[in-house]
Order: sequence, then C-alpha cells, then structure tokens
Amino acid sequence: MADEDLWRMLRQTGEMPYGIGQIAALEQLLRRADAADDRHLAFAVRIQGITTYIYGGEPAKSFVVFAWCLAQFDRDPQPYHERYAQHLLWHFKHMVNGMLNFPEVPLDRTHAVLDDMERRYREGGHSLQAVYKYRYRVADHLGDREQAEEWYRKWLTTPRDQLSDCAGCDPTTQVNHLSRTGRHDEAVALAEPVLSGRLSCTEQPQGILTALLPAYLHSGRHDEARNAHREAYRRHRGSIADLWDVSEHIEFCTLTGNEARALEIVERHLDWLDRAPSPGAAMHFAAASAAALRQVDDQTLTVHRRAFGERPADEVTVSALAAELTETATGIAARFDTRNGNSNQSEGIARRLAVTPVGDHLPLSASLRRRPVPTTRPAPTTGTAPAAGSASEAVPPREVTVPEPRRSVEFVVPAEADAGELLALAEQRWSSHDRPGMRAVLAAFEERFGEAELSPRERALRGELRAAELVDAGDLTGAVTVNRTTMAAYEELADPARAQVVASRLGALLAQGDEPDEEAYALAHTAAGFLDEHGDARQRAAAHDRLAVVLAQQARWPEALAASERAADGAGDPFLAARIALHRAHILEQLDDEDAFRAGAEQAHRLAQEAGVPELIATAALAHARVAQDPAEAVAACDEALAHAGDALLLPARVTRARALIAAQRADEAVEDFAEAVALCVERGEAGDAYLRWELATAYRVAGRLGDAAEVAEEAVTGLDRLGHQADADAARHMLAGIYQGLGEIDPALALLDRLAENLDGPDNLPHRAQVLEDAGDILYQADRDAAAGQKFAAAASAYQLAGQHLDELRARRREASAYLWAGETASALRAVEATDRLAAELTAGAAEEPPVIYEVSLAAETAARVLAGDDREGEALDRLAGVAHRLRSVEAFGEAAQVEILSGELLLRQGRPAEAEPVLREVLGGLPTGSRPTAQAAWLLARALDELGRSTEATDLRKQHDLDHDH
Repeated sequence: MADEDLWRMLRQTGEMPYGIGQIAALEQLLRRADAADDRHLAFAVRIQGITTYIYGGEPAKSFVVFAWCLAQFDRDPQPYHERYAQHLLWHFKHMVNGMLNFPEVPLDRTHAVLDDMERRYREGGHSLQAVYKYRYRVADHLGDREQAEEWYRKWLTTPRDQLSDCAGCDPTTQVNHLSRTGRHDEAVALAEPVLSGRLSCTEQPQGILTALLPAYLHSGRHDEARNAHREAYRRHRGSIADLWDVSEHIEFCTLTGNEARALEIVERHLDWLDRAPSPGAAMHFAAASAAALRQVDDQTLTVHRRAFGERPADEVTVSALAAELTETATGIAARFDTRNGNSNQSEGIARRLAVTPVGDHLPLSASLRRRPVPTTRPAPTTGTAPAAGSASEAVPPREVTVPEPRRSVEFVVPAEADAGELLALAEQRWSSHDRPGMRAVLAAFEERFGEAELSPRERALRGELRAAELVDAGDLTGAVTVNRTTMAAYEELADPARAQVVASRLGALLAQGDEPDEEAYALAHTAAGFLDEHGDARQRAAAHDRLAVVLAQQARWPEALAASERAADGAGDPFLAARIALHRAHILEQLDDEDAFRAGAEQAHRLAQEAGVPELIATAALAHARVAQDPAEAVAACDEALAHAGDALLLPARVTRARALIAAQRADEAVEDFAEAVALCVERGEAGDAYLRWELATAYRVAGRLGDAAEVAEEAVTGLDRLGHQADADAARHMLAGIYQGLGEIDPALALLDRLAENLDGPDNLPHRAQVLEDAGDILYQADRDAAAGQKFAAAASAYQLAGQHLDELRARRREASAYLWAGETASALRAVEATDRLAAELTAGAAEEPPVIYEVSLAAETAARVLAGDDREGEALDRLAGVAHRLRSVEAFGEAAQVEILSGELLLRQGRPAEAEPVLREVLGGLPTGSRPTAQAAWLLARALDELGRSTEATDLRKQHDLDHDH
C-alpha cells in the first residue's frame, strides 16, 4: 500500500467517532505503518492513538504509545518530531490523570512523570499553570487537603498559556473543588461564563454540567439541576470513557428520589463495568450503583446482565447485585489505599455507598407534568386567546367568552313520591343528561323501595335505569345482560315499542365490541324500522341515531349519514338534538367532506350550548376545534372544552388543544398540554403514550428546546419499539437524529441514521433508505468529516439508482464529488464527476427539461468545474461553466447563478486573464446585496483583477468600500 494511502487512512481514522471501531482501525493502521518502516507515519499514528485510546475507553494503552513517542522524541530527534512537540507536552497531563486511576501504577511513578512534565515545561519556557493543576489533582486524590489547597491556589494564580487545559475543562475541576468544599454558590457563579460561551472541547459542556449537579442541587437551583442532568447524561451515555461521569448521574438520581431512573441507568451501563476504562471509574460506578439499587422498594426485582467471558447472561436480583457491586467498590478502594498509604479512597467510597434521597422529590422527565394539575374541573372563565399570526409578531389579544354550563336544576326528591313516580323522575333526569340528578333520585328510590315488591312495569323501567348506571360505570357487559332481561320484560308486558327502544340501546352497546357485530346491526335496524311506524317522535329520532352509531362503528359511513339525517328530522328534544348533531358531525368528518363537517360541527356546538349539558358542550367544542380554520379559534374552542370536560374528555381535549397551539405557532404552550396528555395516559394505563411523546418531542423541537426534545423522542422510540410499530419507530428515529444534529451531537445522530438505514433494507424502502444515507452524509459534511461524507453520499446515490430516482441520484453524486474534493481525494472526486456527467446526459436527452432537472444538472456542472480546477485543469473547468449561470437564472436560482459567475471570475484570474475576469465580476457584484459573503468574495476577486491590470487605486477603493483587507 502506498504511503499516500496510509496517510489518507490516518486522516479518515481521525474523523471516526471515538470507540472500539476507531481503536481497531488505528491499530490496524499502526501495524501497516510499522511494516512499511515509515518512522514518521508510525510516530504520527501513535500520537493520534493517545487521544484515541483515552476517549475510546482504553486509557491504559495510551501509556504505552506515549512512552514510545517520548522515547523516540528524546533518543533520535527528527525534523518531524518538532511538529508534534506540543502534542507530547500536552499529553503529559493525560498521563498523570490516567495513572492516578490505576492502583497498580506506583505513586512514585506518577510523581516522576509530573516532575518530568515540569522540567520540560520550564525548559520550553511554558507556564507551569497546568503542572500545578495536576499536582493539585494528585494531592486531592490522596486526601491531603492542605497540599491540595496550596496547589489549587498556585494553579489559579499562575498565568495560562497554550498548554493549559481548555476554557471549559479548567473551570470543571474548579467547580468540583468548590462543591466538595461546600462553596456551591461560588461554583455556580464560576461556571456561568463558561456555559454562556461556545465550548468545542470533547468533554464539554457535559463535563462542567455534571460537575455542577451537587452545586445546583444544594443551592436550591432545581430546574438548572434537572436540565444539567438531562443534557449531560445524554452526551455521556454513549461513551464508555465517561463511565465515572455516569456514576455522578446515578448518584444524582438517588439524591433526588428518582430510583426508577437510577435503576434504568444502572441496567443500561452495567456491562460497561466488565470493560471499565479504569479501576477508578469502575469503583465509582459500582459504589453509586449499589447505593441506588438499595433504594428500590422491591429488592426482588431483577436486572438483566449480559454475558461476559465465561459468565453467562442472567437476571440478577437488585439485592444481590447491590451486594456484589458493594464488594467490587470496596475491594478496588482497598487497592488504592494500599497504593496510596492511607484510607482516603475507602472513606470516600463509604460515603458514596451511604447516599440516600435528600429533600423533596425532583421530577426529571421532560414528558410528564411538573406542576400539580387541579383535580376538579376549572370554573368557566372569560379569557383571551391570541389571534393567528407570526410567532415573532405582537398580536393583540382577542376576547373569547367561554359559556357558562347549565347547572343541574336543584330539586328535592319528593318525600311522598311512590316508586313509579321516582322511577319516572329518574328517567326524566337521564333523558336530560343530568347524571348526578338521576343518581340522586335512584339513591332515594333504593332507600325507600329497594326491598319492596315492584310491579312488572316498574321492574322493567328500573332495569332500563340500571343498564344506564352500568354504562356510566364502564360495565358494558353488565349493561348488555340487563338490557336483554329488560327487553324480554317489555315483551311480556306486550309493550313492543318500549321493547324496541331497549333493543335499539342493546344494538348500540353490542356495536362497541372489537369486531363488527351482526346482531348489533340487526337489533338497531329492526328497532328503527318498527319505531318509525309505532313510536313517538323522540323514540323514532333516538332509534335512528343509535342505528347511525352502529353503522359508524362498522365504518359504513354513507349508510350512517343517511340514518343520522333521518334522526335529525324528528328531533324535537334539545338534548337529543345536540346528541344527534354530534354523531352526525363525527360521521361527516370520516366522510372527508370538509365543508359539510365544518357546518355539522358548528351546528352541534350551537345545539350543545343551547342544551347546556357540560359533556355535550365539551365534545362539540372539540369537534369545532378540529374543523376550525383559524388556529386561534381552535384554541378557544379547546379552552371551552376543558372548562366543561369530565375525566373522560380531558385527554382528547388536551391533545386537541396542543395540536391547535402548534398550528397557532405557540409551541411553548403546546408543550404543557402534550406533557399533561402524556401524564394522563400513563396514570390511566392507556395505550398511546408513545405517540403522544413523539408529538411532545416535536413541540419541544419547534419551541427550540432541543435537550427536552431529545429526551422525549428517545422515550417515544423506545415505546414504539416495544409496541412493535417499526415504521413509526423509524420515523421517530429520523426526527431524533435531526434533534441530535441540532444539539451538535454528531455521532449519536449518525448512529441512529445507520441503524435506520439497516432497518430500511427492503426494496420498497429504497427511497427512504437513500434519504437517510444522504442525511448522514450531510451531517458528516457539515462536521468537516468529508471523506466519510463522500462514502455516505455514494451509498445514497446507489440506493437512489436502485429506486429509479435518477434526479436524486444526480444530487447525491454531485455531493459525493464535492465531499471528496474537500477531503483532498481528487481521484475519488473525479470518479464521482464521471457519474454525474452520465446522469446529466441521460436526464437532458430528448424532451424539454423541467426546472428541477435544469437546477440539478447546472449544479452538477458547477461541482465538476470545482473538481477540475482542484486538479489544475482550469480551462476544462471554465468550459463546464459556459451557459450555466443563464440556465440557473431561468429557474430563478439567482444566488446559485451568482456563485457560478464568481467561480468563473476566479478561474479566469487563475489563468492570468484579468481583463476577461473584470466584466464578469463587475456584473455579478452589481446584482448582489451589500454585506453578504458572496459580495465580499466577488469584491475581493475584482480588486485582485484590478491590481493585476495595474489599477491599484481602484482596487484599494473597492476594498475600503467593502471593508476588506488585502488578503481577505
């Protein structure tokens, strides 16, 4: 293999995410470098290996490669060694820090490395600030408080330089020190400037957020503590190198009374203990985990532990695992004490093992409510709701009046009423949807006549009312049985009309089963037909309404609508009219007749308000909200629904209101409703919380709360996986990958997309698979991991090709060429250009081109020109750009056209043709907005052309005009 290929492999290895994959690739490259006897490459690979091992979770291996590099550097200095001198000095810090975590490394050896570090820093004229910091770390590890304070003071008072730890990591250690010494407010104040800045270090911001957990908690900053835990743990949990930090989050969960979450984290990372990055990390993880496990109420619960070595996979009880982890932690601590000559580590581990919850429970989930929710229905109010408009505009509030529900008429059950009169009164309260009134009358009936002998008609009427009670209690099976008995009783009484009324109700009940019930239809259909001939107006209307309900349950929508229309024609009772209108609106919604549904929902809403029944008003208001075209109107209708909703409607009311708020661009408010809906779902044990979490995650994302969005989306993915709904789980993964990208968590985003691409392995999924691969390429490209991006774009292009989506294939190929160009892999970029040429020719052959084809073919030509220019073929590159700007303007791609002309001007200058470049650049500059990046680029190139034409004064004026220095 050529040296150039090996160096390219080194660059690609450096772009890989930290972990076992990168370590394996680096070790393979190291063997090849040694076999090729390339001393420079062997040195460079080992220098890179130090970081690879440390952040990949195998720091012990970094000791070996560091010692090799240092020996080579000292024994036989080479010119290339100077290039890495700063790297070696920097890695002294990693060595000291790592050696402290291995009790097998003698303490004298650690002091010797520190002394060597100080000598080299002095000889190189560097600040000793970092040396003092790591002397502090050693003293702190040993529990020498006096020495630790002294080195801490010297560390903070010594000037920083380029070898000091980064601006995020130095404060992290300081925050840890301040928290351990009880100076929590100082710790928080110290961290605030760091958190408000931009941190690019591998360990930040998760490192300082984890360090801040005790300070936030003990200073009463609970919201900050919750947010720090969620954001930092999410970043730590994918890196075994961060096992020690994970232990801090387990302890935080224990302290805040979140035993279930602590147990979840322990189980997720338990197998890391088998391959812990260091004994120190293993010790702290084991201690924090044991303390957490002891807080679990049911000590017989089991935790799954994966197989390792000769140990098989097994389910371990919480109590047994806690005892085992305690033994692990105390055993490692004893090894440290032997090495250190004191008991400091054992004393610290004893404190960790004794951790228990302190203070009030601190809810940590972003998907559940954080504030108490009233258990009683809110009183009707008059409030305001914003009109629809841009979220960035101040919109005057529009007053919305929530109607007062009609209260049940206060009445006293007549003391002298006989059994028949009480049953008639209860029936009257039932018909007017006054359930409390019905129950009050029936309670009086049972008290007075529960043991009395009733007439056959009274027993039949009592049966009807008993069935209604059972329906209200959710006992549909019991209601079916009682209705059958009651129907038979009326038949014996020779009252066929009343028997058919009960039959109609029985049919509606049977239709609520999981499978279509033919008996349900037969009963409801027969009853409606009979009552058309023999019933009164109310009986006829109610029977046709129930028939409509049965047909709707069986998804026979046109027939259901016809039955509902028959019911509406005869409804004179306001309560029945409102109910019929609601059922009709539901049927119209299913028929996808938007205008008819809107009219039906508005009618149902009006009739429900006139009837004054809270349940009907809430249901009708929700229907109105679903059809409202104005989002503010929808929100107002939901507010009305919530003001009248009973327990059964709280969940749909919350969900509908949340969706309306999203449409109204009020995502921050939607979050609260979605979170309440999730809480209701979980508390009631209802299905669907995974889908609601998905919507909640979307709301958080729209609201810009990406940390919360990530946590809830992760819960949604887990829930959808558990349900076996892979397509939806994969769609949620796709969204989650985008959230991770927004958070800058590149590797987790890529891992999700890789898994998603694997799931989409069927021929029907090729377009989606291609899109996922292209998204992964885009993430890599934005992260400047260009070679890896090129590979993803190539894979996406292949998938698009198999799917027959050739325009998308062209886009992916040109992106592949661009990525390889930036990666410095010109040969690969040229091969991609060949593919774009072939695709462009196929797409432009024959028929007139559509705008999307013109656009993509033109951009492919621009990319080809850049690749050719990168291969020093400027003439061919210019030929590729001929007419491209004009074609782009023909499809109104004006910005892209300007970039093509700028590139043309640059290529002309590179060919020594400034006179031809000048008019091109002047024309494009005249069409660009002031202050934009393309404007500055065009102005700089034009100034350069003017310089080459001997018109330096004009060039200088142009640079001043656009605020450019000579080198731009």
